Amino acid sequence: MHGRGWGDAGVCVIRVILAEDVQMVREALASLLELEDDIQVVGEVGNGEDLLPVAERTRPDIAILDVNMPGLDGLTGAERLRERLPGCRILMLTVLDTPNVVRRAQDIRVDGYLVKNAPAEHLIQAVRRVMAGERVITPELALAAWEGLPSPLTAREADVLRLAAAGAESAEIAEFLHLSPGTVRNYMTTIVAKLDARNRTDAVRIARDAGWLLHN
Repeated sequence: MHGRGWGDAGVCVIRVILAEDVQMVREALASLLELEDDIQVVGEVGNGEDLLPVAERTRPDIAILDVNMPGLDGLTGAERLRERLPGCRILMLTVLDTPNVVRRAQDIRVDGYLVKNAPAEHLIQAVRRVMAGERVITPELALAAWEGLPSPLTAREADVLRLAAAGAESAEIAEFLHLSPGTVRNYMTTIVAKLDARNRTDAVRIARDAGWLLHN
């Protein structure tokens, strides 16, 4: 059970812990977040080893973790945090967009993954969106995760998504492919899950950017 509280104006406060080894960056992030009425920084750590003890003491709603930290890297810290505080959402910050790092973050099922050079308002929006149950990832990081990989879609799934990308609705896709509307909906659910997408539109974008909607 998280210790979420209420601000002076009756605003439900999102409790955040920051893990960033560069003190100046960590303090700047804390100051930025504390300007918001609905966000409270309840803990700050400068290395991965301190993450779990501070998180268990402060019980944050969201942990914002730098990928590269001394002692214990952010992704390993995220894995351990998932085990110890499964209700705590995790938002990663990185300067890296290498496919293996992004894929590992996806395997851990972090709730958000942003590049550090993103505008400040993107971080604030990401905190609120993650708290609302959304998954947030910088588009270039999402593309990096798929770079060079073969399509995870079956031929029929690719057909369904290709028609969706052309603007066809489920009923039209079903008629064209001689499927039932329910089967098309099931395909779309599977496609969205496979691509780790937010919705159908996001799945189309990911597949198109990766070149998976081209006919073989």
